[in-house]
Amino acid sequence: MELIEKTLVSKVVYDGKIITVYKDEVELSTGKTSYREIVEHSGGVVILAIREKDGIKKVLLVKQFRYPLKQAILELPAGKLEKGEDPFEAAKRELQEETGYIAKNWQDLGYIYTSPGYSDEKLYLYKATDLEFVGENPDEGEILVEYEYTIDELVKMVKNNEITDAKTVCAVMRGIE
Repeated sequence: MELIEKTLVSKVVYDGKIITVYKDEVELSTGKTSYREIVEHSGGVVILAIREKDGIKKVLLVKQFRYPLKQAILELPAGKLEKGEDPFEAAKRELQEETGYIAKNWQDLGYIYTSPGYSDEKLYLYKATDLEFVGENPDEGEILVEYEYTIDELVKMVKNNEITDAKTVCAVMRGIE
């Protein structure tokens, strides 16, 4: 059996600044019909930034309040893509905005789909090294507290469920040797 679903009707039920929500009627591979609620998102970038000082490598993280969770969480610097923005350029912009650092070396770590059951959000993962501090410039309304952890500390925090942000876990798993 071929695993595809054919869109019969697509209706926008919400069109916001960050997301658009659709309710689609689809035809399943079996010939039956069903409905899908889809969140369309412009995507984003995640940066595993590693700063080395005196031979010790530390990963930069930010802590910020995430309103849907009603709590502050630790995560890697990240941000959404503007319409038509190149992901690599967005990564460079977000790293400097959120941490104040620019990087001389970049590595593409691929991408992930955050929640493919209901969203098309695609996050591009990058590793940044050889960092230089130039001063942060957070977005309006963005309040961040910066942290640094050794790679061993960070991996332990992921394993101990102290870091629960999926994009951070994925980038750490892909970017730490």
